[in-house]
Amino acid sequence: MRHHLPVPFSPPSEFTLSTTHTLNPAAAQSQPTRSLGLLGATNFRDLGGYLGADGRRVVWRRLFRSDNLARLTPQDYEAIQGLRVQRSFDFRGQHERAASPYELLGLTQHSLPIEPTVVQGLQELVAAGEQVTPVIAVSLMQDTYRGFVNHNAERFAALFQALLSSDDPLVFHCTAGKDRTGFAAALILHVLGVSQDDIMADYLLTNALYQRPDTPHATNTPIEVLRVIWQVQPDFLTAAFEAVDAGWGNTDTYLRDALGVGADAQRELRARYLA
Repeated sequence: MRHHLPVPFSPPSEFTLSTTHTLNPAAAQSQPTRSLGLLGATNFRDLGGYLGADGRRVVWRRLFRSDNLARLTPQDYEAIQGLRVQRSFDFRGQHERAASPYELLGLTQHSLPIEPTVVQGLQELVAAGEQVTPVIAVSLMQDTYRGFVNHNAERFAALFQALLSSDDPLVFHCTAGKDRTGFAAALILHVLGVSQDDIMADYLLTNALYQRPDTPHATNTPIEVLRVIWQVQPDFLTAAFEAVDAGWGNTDTYLRDALGVGADAQRELRARYLA
């Protein structure tokens, strides 16, 4: 069976794209908040609560996804300490890490570098005198997601090995926490049996949560193009799963053959992260 995320996407009625997102509004007071509301990492959020396999839900306060952790405030750091997060898995490329390093007491960092390609691609087009449009930007973003599938499987495989090695709380992130991190989160939620609609809803939460750092920079790129690459669209994640289908037939085969996450590993992950 081919695995496709739906396009266009309409969030299920129980989803509210807010910093206090919960699966059931009536239970808002009894469930943890999805977003931690951090000032220095606005896209830091919990993957818990989604309905997964066998009617069980993804456990809260165990799996976190985020944008860059280099701008955490002391209050942010205190909040992360309170979550008992002791491991971070960083998908940023070499230059990204060098430009925004972080050292947090008690947090062991693991680098899983996936070099960014979209900005470089835009710069090359501008340098060649090409007119860059939002349509071209969408195409570049889709190519980037296909690259995750076809050229970076070992990075995502390493994250799954970490999930299997220990169920201690962890955070995985990149610069904005939307693309490399978004695909990783989608794979994890798929393994845990979360529906395609809920996977896409989690992915699109970036557009409600992420706030770019207010750093001035000179650019010749049109603002409407920048808006494409600063946000996420269903077409981006769908391009990744279409590449999975094209190369491996379906997502479970990709997980088994490219990431080393076969049926036994998937059962173990569900035992660890569903309740």
